[in-house]
Amino acid sequence: MTTDTKISLSAGDAGLTIDPENGCRVTSLRLWDTELLRQGAKFGMFPMVPWCGRIALGQLRSGGERYQMPINSAPHAIHGTGRNTAWTVVRSDKRSAALTYDLVEPWPFPGRVTQTIELDENSLTLTMGVEATADSFPAQAGWHPWFQRNLARGKDVELAFEPAWQEERGADYLPTGRRITPLPGPWDDCFGMPDGVDVTLTWPGAVELRITSRAEWAVIYDEQAEAVCVEAQSGPPNGLNTLPRLVTPTDPLEISATWTWQPLA
Repeated sequence: MTTDTKISLSAGDAGLTIDPENGCRVTSLRLWDTELLRQGAKFGMFPMVPWCGRIALGQLRSGGERYQMPINSAPHAIHGTGRNTAWTVVRSDKRSAALTYDLVEPWPFPGRVTQTIELDENSLTLTMGVEATADSFPAQAGWHPWFQRNLARGKDVELAFEPAWQEERGADYLPTGRRITPLPGPWDDCFGMPDGVDVTLTWPGAVELRITSRAEWAVIYDEQAEAVCVEAQSGPPNGLNTLPRLVTPTDPLEISATWTWQPLA
């Protein structure tokens, strides 16, 4: 169901709102009348595309050329362009929606991004695809949710995950290229999960939510007092330069993630 420019999905005790005009951002996810996402124009959950995390100095290197992306997290460019543009609604119904946007400047390569959001009584399925419509280019995709640290029901959220390694983070907040034994938090760090992302968030006495994806990378950010982020993504920060995944007209980038939940009260 569409109200104004926003899209509302519902299934059982789950309700979700999408704002196509604000970067196809999920502005609300309510389970049993409890809001899980931090509220505000910059929060909720947004798609990271055509890159995830930081690009070093905002400089994309591809095919012997160097392209400058806008510096929006000095001295780097962060989280792509998809969160800063309006998306077009392709279809929507009570439980699902599909939206697209075309890659344009400052991104130097023509292409199209498609995102599908599907809500069920006990799960949310996110799917994103990046297509090249002319020249091939490196790309990444993923999701950046801002979960509320505390649901006003007692204890803060607890994270459980078992990564194979942690990308060592340099003073510039970029991976150094070394893989290290995972360190205790707080984190603003990327973790490798070669068997697929699998992270559980538990709000004691309220909700347990599990994020799974065939993607092999997750960034965990929990340095903010109000929120915790668990970002399933197709590559590490600065990966467009260090571990590029080439998108061609015949080989699009595709990524999906599933959130499942159960009440604990």
